[in-house]
Amino acid sequence: MRETRFMIELKNVCKDYELGEETIRILHNIDLKIKEKELIGILGSSGSGKSTLMHIAGLLDTPSAGQIILDGTDVSKLSDSELSRLRNEYIGFVFQQFNLINNLTVLENIMLPSVYSKKILNYDPKEKALELLQKFNLHERRDFYPNKISGGQQQRVAIARALVMNPKIIFADEPTGNLDSKTGNEILKLLEELNKEFGVTIVIVTHEKEVAQRTKRQVFIKDGRIVQRYL
Repeated sequence: MRETRFMIELKNVCKDYELGEETIRILHNIDLKIKEKELIGILGSSGSGKSTLMHIAGLLDTPSAGQIILDGTDVSKLSDSELSRLRNEYIGFVFQQFNLINNLTVLENIMLPSVYSKKILNYDPKEKALELLQKFNLHERRDFYPNKISGGQQQRVAIARALVMNPKIIFADEPTGNLDSKTGNEILKLLEELNKEFGVTIVIVTHEKEVAQRTKRQVFIKDGRIVQRYL
């Protein structure tokens, strides 16, 4: 029987912030395992702590206490530069606001993670970016600037950018939040396809039940704690 492989494990993770002389705890003793090739939803209302959880699991932030294990490696004590290297190699991000750079073309935006990479790539990132443009029906927009294409196209560019480094996991934070329902559905189908056909672990962070229900497993978070059901 094949042993279950976990892409990310959070063990007893807490996150505190200092507000004047007061310490505010945002996350409380989070235990979470995300399997390799899993399609999972993290569902919570505004202020529940779901985005903080994503930032910590995605190595964008560090916990105040607890362990984070990425693909079998305990990353809790790594330096900022080591975390940055792992994040660049393992993780892709898709955000609600797209976070594209308006003075770079669509092609240049997709290639951006490879520009900052310190890893020696065994492929041509420009060729990879052009392949992604073709796959996502964006090839004719490769020389356009982000503010000259639609919201749905911008989100597809953001997903292509997240994929250019061949990540093992993608965190999508409210990926349909700025899109109409038809375009949002197309983006969710695209994420489902990436999970099914290419085995990319996908974590969708959302406050919308309908979006979370598209995933194979849902984790509910309320007041910084994982709970049994979404209220």
